[in-house]
Amino acid sequence: MDLSKVLSITGKGGLFLLVSKGNNCFIVESLTDKKRFPAFSHDGVANLENISIFTEEEDVTLQSVFQSMYKKENGGKCTVSMNDNNALKAYFASVLPNYDRERVYVSNIKKVISWYNILVDHKLVDLEEAPKAEETAEKAE
Repeated sequence: MDLSKVLSITGKGGLFLLVSKGNNCFIVESLTDKKRFPAFSHDGVANLENISIFTEEEDVTLQSVFQSMYKKENGGKCTVSMNDNNALKAYFASVLPNYDRERVYVSNIKKVISWYNILVDHKLVDLEEAPKAEETAEKAE
């Protein structure tokens, strides 16, 4: 799974695919409606590859959480009720048992589940490890 080109933009629902980089912006495409538009760094653009979840020990990458969800759901979408906070917490504890319950809020859990479902719809979640930057550079040489 390679999340290096999948972006979240503050204030905009859904996920976006990085299409191109301009001088002072990114050209992104919505995964839900395929519309393209420019996104600027001040828009709060976050790369999913760089997001991690707080745990009681060290932080866990979002990719690892998605892979745990993928295993639990046998490659399907997550169907937990988004209106039941206790069910959301229990589900998240089943995929990441040691998540930090004080710093990971229900809104964060909802966002992770929503993102996971979007990625599954577009077949962007799998159990493969993303290639590390060093490995990619070595192959290019």
